[in-house]
Amino acid sequence: MSSGAKAGVRAPLIFLAALAAGISYVVSWAVPLPDWAAIAWKGAGVGLLATWASRQGTSADHRLLATVLVLGATADMVLEIHFIAGAAIFALGHVVAIALYLRNRRAGVGLKDVALGAAFVAGTVALAFALASPDWAPPVAFYTLFLAAMAACAMMSRFALAAAGALLFVLSDLLIFARMGLIANVGWADLAVWATYFAGQALIAWGVATALGGPGLDSGAARH
Repeated sequence: MSSGAKAGVRAPLIFLAALAAGISYVVSWAVPLPDWAAIAWKGAGVGLLATWASRQGTSADHRLLATVLVLGATADMVLEIHFIAGAAIFALGHVVAIALYLRNRRAGVGLKDVALGAAFVAGTVALAFALASPDWAPPVAFYTLFLAAMAACAMMSRFALAAAGALLFVLSDLLIFARMGLIANVGWADLAVWATYFAGQALIAWGVATALGGPGLDSGAARH
């Protein structure tokens, strides 16, 4: 096992607790809970991922990862209170993630990769616009610009697992937009949305943290 992989398993119980919280959240849908308890349960999974990530190292990249996850957990909870505010927090998290991925571009990224990334962003925004209900299509497309740019940057980064997680995140949000109309009455939609979203966040946390390695100097600065 590489030193980076060893570093990525610090505080494994916190990571396992995050998985338990995120996976079990679906139980809350069938349990009569106060609103505050259901909201807290929803934020617990990614919140614990953020706690775990914050203990993996001290570089600027580690801090960026933890910030992305903190914003994700916050957005999860705020969505239950105010949808637009929650989406705005997610968009901010995507901007922070873009900065993280651009600092950690994989070797050999060139104009072809950038062009493919731009095509991916354009296609994803167009698909989101088409899936959303007419009233929501413009703001959905605007939000998806941030989401798709984040995923495109992840695919150009050295974090392969995080790139897979980012694509799951995109899929989750596309399912949300499809749930506005195309799959509005499909029983599995809610479970699919949460499963792809939380799996994506877990892959992002694990993929970035284990690739960065343990405490030390700013990993971005060390490479340049």
